Amino acid sequence: MGVTIHDVAKAAGVSVASASRALSGRRKVTADVAERVSRAAAELGYQPNAVAKALRDQTTGTIGMIVPGIGNPFFTTMVEAVERRLQETGRDLLLCSSQYDPLIEARRLETLLSRRVDGLIISPCDIEASAPAVLSAAGRVPLVQLDRYIEAGGTDWVGLDDNAALAQAVEHVAAGGARTVVFAGSRLVNSSARLRLSGFQLATERAGLEARTPLLGEFTHEWGMQAGRLLLGDGPLPDAVICGNDEIAIGLIRALRLGGIRVPHEVMVVGMDDVGHAAMCDPPLTTVAQPVDEMAAEAVRLLEQVRLGRTRAIQRIAIAPRLVVRETSRQRTEGE
Repeated sequence: MGVTIHDVAKAAGVSVASASRALSGRRKVTADVAERVSRAAAELGYQPNAVAKALRDQTTGTIGMIVPGIGNPFFTTMVEAVERRLQETGRDLLLCSSQYDPLIEARRLETLLSRRVDGLIISPCDIEASAPAVLSAAGRVPLVQLDRYIEAGGTDWVGLDDNAALAQAVEHVAAGGARTVVFAGSRLVNSSARLRLSGFQLATERAGLEARTPLLGEFTHEWGMQAGRLLLGDGPLPDAVICGNDEIAIGLIRALRLGGIRVPHEVMVVGMDDVGHAAMCDPPLTTVAQPVDEMAAEAVRLLEQVRLGRTRAIQRIAIAPRLVVRETSRQRTEGE
């Protein structure tokens, strides 16, 4: 049997009630009692009963998080950023993946709720099909949507300013001499896919560029390879390709290079997210960086406000991106 509060009290020479007050910190005890109890607990290796504490305080000190897939390096980076922020508040993260399936996502939500998490952070996998489960969960615990959101709204959201991101990418390739541009992104089943395509369309119209038919598949390296092969087999190449994320961009660059196309001399390529291996791509990828740390900080801050019951309107926070220029794009040279 493990060390109990009774053992700590006996070793410290105090009552069980005094030992409990000293360890919980909820009620004051003398400095001498606090020091004796703390020393006895350390020497005995006492571990508080987390379940009992949760029942007493009506909190578990845990936050649940669901992302579409941990194989995508962007979501891995986002999870790590959220976990760092939660550690600063003394809380732990319970992570689940929806595997891009709304039915699995709904089951994961129920699993986390059954663990009595204090709140939820979710990046919904489907803008429409995810809505019922997300809204149901939001009615039971504080919930913030991060990066992606459901069409119904209903909760706080923190994510990228996609219109600004695509404007930066399009303006950059236009400055490099591009006149024809293609968008390679994901099928329009989630908010990120829809916002990035619409942002691209707005930006190309504003810049006066010719936007060819978009290539829509998945946010994966494999789809990027396929999109590159489609471009190679479909007549004259565009001057530039703007990609919905870095995974697509890296796959597309590989396909173009295998087809004998020089990047950026013949086709410029710009990604989105600035995941870790974007800088290690050959050539290093020009991309639009998501401010992941800032997004995580805002999500945790909003979650805490809801958890504390602070009355306010639902908030939607779109955070500004940052263009990172590397070697898959070019600047206009004199005389062009």
